[in-house]
Amino acid sequence: MLLAIDVGNTNTKLGYFNAHGKLVGNWRVTTARARTSDEYGVLFQAFFSSAHFELDHVEGIVVASVVPQVDRWLFEACEKYFRREPIQFTAATQKLIDVRTDRPLELGADLAAGAIGAVALHGSPVIVINFGTATTFSAVSAPGAFLGAVIAPGIQISIDALATRTAKLPQVALAAPPSAIGRDTVTALQSGIVFGAVGQTEGMVARLRAEMGVPAKVVATGGLADIVASETRVIDVVEPHLVLEGLRRHYDAIR
Repeated sequence: MLLAIDVGNTNTKLGYFNAHGKLVGNWRVTTARARTSDEYGVLFQAFFSSAHFELDHVEGIVVASVVPQVDRWLFEACEKYFRREPIQFTAATQKLIDVRTDRPLELGADLAAGAIGAVALHGSPVIVINFGTATTFSAVSAPGAFLGAVIAPGIQISIDALATRTAKLPQVALAAPPSAIGRDTVTALQSGIVFGAVGQTEGMVARLRAEMGVPAKVVATGGLADIVASETRVIDVVEPHLVLEGLRRHYDAIR
């Protein structure tokens, strides 16, 4: 049984895989830089208890983190409560995808793991879009090499920035309005946010496909992927646990 942990800037995702590689439990918590190892332990115990899992059934733990400040306490919690030393996943330590960027060691663990998961599930060439704190686009060639990425402000970051800098604009539900032309402040904001993200997605995919020279499949992941995918045909499939799947593949390859 494997516990895969994806530490992002906003949320930390945990996935529990059974002996057959099937995801049987998954949880999401806020990434808190001040959280102690015992606080992580309380979360682990609560999650496993509610799902009727046993902590001592965990045979391995793999972690991808883009927030170094939490690593010490998270790793300490894993060792204390699961009695397992976690394996830290990085672009430099993985061997499942050839990274052909100018500085391969700088590639984020989440981008590498997401690309591994996408290729394993859907083949290559593929474009992976992660709608998280940042919106990222990863290009993987037909032979399965990671060519590079695009990093843009995430949807929620854009909403928060707009609300902070415009005193009279309200916070709005993240949903598509009935038309692109907003008939009031709320629908005008929703149009700009949702259809703006759709336009960005379609435009970047077109550019990436043109540069790659192939009609690469598009796989989306991240908490806001469903919202954008429902408004465009350019996204072929949404895989909510893509990074966790990539971490599982990495673990299986090294053990």
